[in-house]
Amino acid sequence: MKEYQNRNGQQDEKLTGIFRGTARGFGFVSLADRKDDIFIGARDTCGAFDGDEVEIMITRPGRAGKSQQGRVLRVIKRNTRKLVGVYQKKKDFGFVVPGRQGLCHDIFISKDHSMKAGDGQVVECLITDYGGSGKSPEGRIIDIIGSSKDPAVDGEKVLRAYQIPLSFPPEVDRQIREIPDHVLEEELTGRRDLRELMTVTIDGEDARDLDDAITLSREADGWLLGVHIADVSHYVREGSPLDREALERGTSVYLPGSVVHMLPRRLSNGICSLNEGEDRLALSCLMKIDAGGHVVDHEIVESVINVNHRMSYPQVSALLEDADLYDGVYDDAADMFRDMDQAARLLRGLRRRRGGIDFDFPESSISLDEKGFPTEIKPYERNEAARIIEDFMLAANETIAEDCYWQDIPFLYRSHEAPDGERIRRLGALLRGFGLYLHTKKEKIHPKEFQQLLGRIEGTPAEAMISRLVLRSMKRARYTTENLGHFGLAVSNYCHFTSPIRRYPDLQIHRIIKERLHGKLDEERTQHYRRILPGVAEQTSRTERRADDVERDVEKIKKAEYMTGQIGTLCSGIISGITSRGIYVELENTCEGLVKFESMKDFYVYDEKTLLLTGESFGKVFYLGQPVSVYVDDVDLQTSTVLFHLKGELGGAGKRRKKGNVQTYGSKKRPQTHRK
Repeated sequence: MKEYQNRNGQQDEKLTGIFRGTARGFGFVSLADRKDDIFIGARDTCGAFDGDEVEIMITRPGRAGKSQQGRVLRVIKRNTRKLVGVYQKKKDFGFVVPGRQGLCHDIFISKDHSMKAGDGQVVECLITDYGGSGKSPEGRIIDIIGSSKDPAVDGEKVLRAYQIPLSFPPEVDRQIREIPDHVLEEELTGRRDLRELMTVTIDGEDARDLDDAITLSREADGWLLGVHIADVSHYVREGSPLDREALERGTSVYLPGSVVHMLPRRLSNGICSLNEGEDRLALSCLMKIDAGGHVVDHEIVESVINVNHRMSYPQVSALLEDADLYDGVYDDAADMFRDMDQAARLLRGLRRRRGGIDFDFPESSISLDEKGFPTEIKPYERNEAARIIEDFMLAANETIAEDCYWQDIPFLYRSHEAPDGERIRRLGALLRGFGLYLHTKKEKIHPKEFQQLLGRIEGTPAEAMISRLVLRSMKRARYTTENLGHFGLAVSNYCHFTSPIRRYPDLQIHRIIKERLHGKLDEERTQHYRRILPGVAEQTSRTERRADDVERDVEKIKKAEYMTGQIGTLCSGIISGITSRGIYVELENTCEGLVKFESMKDFYVYDEKTLLLTGESFGKVFYLGQPVSVYVDDVDLQTSTVLFHLKGELGGAGKRRKKGNVQTYGSKKRPQTHRK
C-alpha cells in the first residue's frame, strides 16, 4: 500500500469525506467524525467537484486561527453528473460556465455537442469527462433552458443546477390519484374529536400549505393550548413511492413567487392542508400552561379538527390592536386572540429568562411582476402574530422532544451544538472592535451571553450586522439521532414536529409517535428505526442545506436584477464586511454591494484586531456597522454582483499588501517602517 506523508515526514492516515468547492477553486472537506472541516487548496483538489466523496490526507495540522489543511488523493464517488450554466460560444466550440456556487470548472463543449445553443443561453449539460492533469472537463449539452437575461428562468436554472426535481415521477402520480380528497368516515375511528373547539390557522397571506392550527382555552390556573399538526403520515406511508420521493427532496424550497413542494399539491394544498371549514386529520399536542408560562402537563393524540378561521399574520396583528376592525366578523375568536397574545408572551418571557437567543435581523421580501422581474425589495417585518405562532410551535417542538426522550425511543432531534472555543475567541476579538465584550468561562459560553449582547445592540445601526456575526460564529443546526440539545434556544430537548407538509423529519417522527401511541413500537420496529434514522438525519440535513443554498442564490440574482434599475441612485446603508476586494455595504432594502478599493481616493490600512480601515493620507476611518452613503455604479448579472462607490470617494487603481494582522489597500505603495 502506498504511504502518504505530511510535511513533517510523518505518515498520515487516509480520510474520507465530502468535498465542498468554492468559485475560487479551493474547497473544504467535511468529515463525519470531526467537527471542523479540512481546507483544500486549489492545487490540491485532484479535480474534485462540489459534493464529491473524496479520500484525503492531512498535510498541515490546525493552528491558532487556521484550519487543518489537506490534499485530495482521489475522488471516490462523483456527485455532479449534470450541471446548469451559461453557454459561452466560440467559433468551433464553447464552454458552459456553471451558475452554481461551489463549481469552479468550466465545461468544454465541442461544436457537435452544443445543440446549436446561442451565446449567453442557459443550458444543462452532461459531463462526459471530468478532466485532470491540466485538461478541462468536457460535456455535451442536453437541454436549452432559456436566455440568461430572462428573469423568468432564474428559479429554474438554480433549481436544476442543484439537481432539485421539478416534477414528480409517474409512480407518485399514480399513488396520489388513489388518495381521497376528503376525510372518510372510517378514518375517524379511534381519533379524538376536536371539531367543536374554536380553531384557527395563522400564516402568511400567500400561504397555501397550512400544516398547523391552534386552539386555546383559559383555565383557572392558566391555559390549555392545542397545537394541531396535519397528519401527513396517514397518507404518506413508509416505503411507498410518495415516501421515497419525499425523502429524496427532504424539504420544500421557497423562492420569490413560487415554491417547489416536497409533496404534490393534491396533498400539500389539499387533503393535508388544514383548510377552513374542512374536516382534517391531525396529530395534536395538548399542553397545559401555568401562569408562569411553564408547560406543566401534556397529551399527544390523533385527532380530527375543523378550522373555523383561516387568518393571516397582518389580520391577527391588526385585531390585537383594534378588535372591531373587521366589523365583528371574528368576534367569536376575539377573546382567544387576546389570550393567545398573553400566553405567548409568557412562553417567550420564560424562554428569554433561560437564555434563548432571538435573532431579529431583517429577511428580504421580494415582489415580482408577471415576467419575474423584481419590482420591490424591502425588509420582511415579523409582526406580533408571527411571534405568537412561533412561540406556540417552539413549545410544541420542545414538548414532543422531551416526551420522546424520556420514553427512550429512536427519534430525530433538531440539534444545535455550542460554538467551540476558537469561534468564541474570534467573535470576541471582532466584538471588542465595537466596544462589546463576551463573558466566557474556560472557552465555554452560555446562550444568555449572546442574548444579552443582542439586547445591548437592539435598535442601533449595527444591530443586523452584529447579529449576523454572532450567527456565523455558531455551528449549523442539524438533524441527529442523538439528543445533543439546542444551544440557540437554550433547551435540552428539541425536534421539528410542526411542519410535516414541507419537512421530512417532521413526517418521520410523526410515524414513530403514532406507532408508540398504538403500542406497535416493539423490538423489531425499534431496531428498524435505529437502522434507518441515521441515514434520514444525514439526508435531511443535506437537503436542508441544499434548499438554503438555492434560496440564497435566487435571492441574490433577484437583488442584482432589481439594482439594475437603481444605477446612479444615492442610497443609504451600513458597512457589512471588509475583504481583500473592498468594502461591502448593505442597503436599507437588504440589497448588498461592493465598493472596490480601486474606487477610493486614499491608501487604506485595515487592522484585523481593531477592525478599522484607516486612510493614510487623510486619516479617514471606516468600520463594520458604520452608516455610509453610496452611489450605485454598475451591476454584473453574470456574478450577481452590485458595484457601489462611496459618496465623495473616487480614486485610482489600488494594490494590496498584507503583513501580520495589518492588511493594506490603496492606490500606491507607502513605506511601512512606522507600522507596528
